[in-house]
Amino acid sequence: MTRAYNFSAGPATLPEPVLAQAAAEMLDWRGSGMGVMEMSHRGREFDEIFARTELRLRELLAVPAEFKILFMQGGAIAENAIVPMNLSRGGVTDHVVTGLWSIKTRQEALRYGEAHIVASNAADGAANHTTLPAPATWRLSANASYVHVCSNETINGVEMHELPDLRALGCDAPLVMDCSSHIGSRPIEWTRVGLAYAGAQKNIGPSGLTLVFVREDLLGHALPFCPSAFDYAVVAANGSMYNTPPTYSIYIAGLVFEWMAAQGGVAALEQRNIEKATLLYDAIDGSAFYTNRVAREARSRMNVPFFLPDDRLYAPFLAGAEEHRLLQLKGHKSVGGLRASIYNAMPLAGVQALVTYMREFAQRHG
Repeated sequence: MTRAYNFSAGPATLPEPVLAQAAAEMLDWRGSGMGVMEMSHRGREFDEIFARTELRLRELLAVPAEFKILFMQGGAIAENAIVPMNLSRGGVTDHVVTGLWSIKTRQEALRYGEAHIVASNAADGAANHTTLPAPATWRLSANASYVHVCSNETINGVEMHELPDLRALGCDAPLVMDCSSHIGSRPIEWTRVGLAYAGAQKNIGPSGLTLVFVREDLLGHALPFCPSAFDYAVVAANGSMYNTPPTYSIYIAGLVFEWMAAQGGVAALEQRNIEKATLLYDAIDGSAFYTNRVAREARSRMNVPFFLPDDRLYAPFLAGAEEHRLLQLKGHKSVGGLRASIYNAMPLAGVQALVTYMREFAQRHG
């Protein structure tokens, strides 16, 4: 049976070599006599896996030495609470609203203090997240503990291709970034970031693992009621082993990092991602049948929402796509339409197959 092209927004497709290696090592990891899921997180075998995974991740993303890398659980949804418990100090936090995920982040932050909306792309309605507010227009608070952005909105298909320079805006607060759906797809401007977090289930591996990159000077400020397992300083001091980490997800992430390095690293993957996104957006823009509502300068390379001219066509489009082994193309229920997520592991051939099917469908139904 041949594998399909899986356009799911997450959990998402993984590189085939990674799956093949994981399958080969399922029962016996490198002669240890046990699989990774069976290993103690404090044993020498997993210690080797963990150390290699962290080192390769730091190399791939060029993470500076002053940042701690934490391997946590709960996904970005949990970080919406964990971040303010660690960084807000019970005061004001600033939030840039660019889609449904940044809305959820701000709503959770309200449980721990004031959470100001300093910019929004929903001026014409809550669902109109199709542009990005220019940083020069942000109404930043004078006393914010941090400024939060979601640099790629998976549902709405908008991406900040350049991170804001808060210092140039006269703001001393650290930038906190949810980069779940573009991590590993492009370099990160670490000089502009205080903390970044990402669920692994899009570009990195299976669900269950959350990566947190936190600048050391931001550690040690957790609110008194913050659980110890969520206190970044405690997690960092214990090398992400304060509680049992998601060991198998970390192992798969390590295999993905090795695959990324073999592809030429993040810079090479970024160029490949630009090529894939350009191919798909050109097919949409060059058609009178499909539409994408996001401003060109704000379009995501990872998540491409698009719409048909008649709601009655969605069911036959999705049915035909499945027959062509093109899966998980239904748009998120909050916005409807269609969506193709084209993360690092989606090969160019997958996007080419999708574009070919889209053209054939438009010819039949246009």
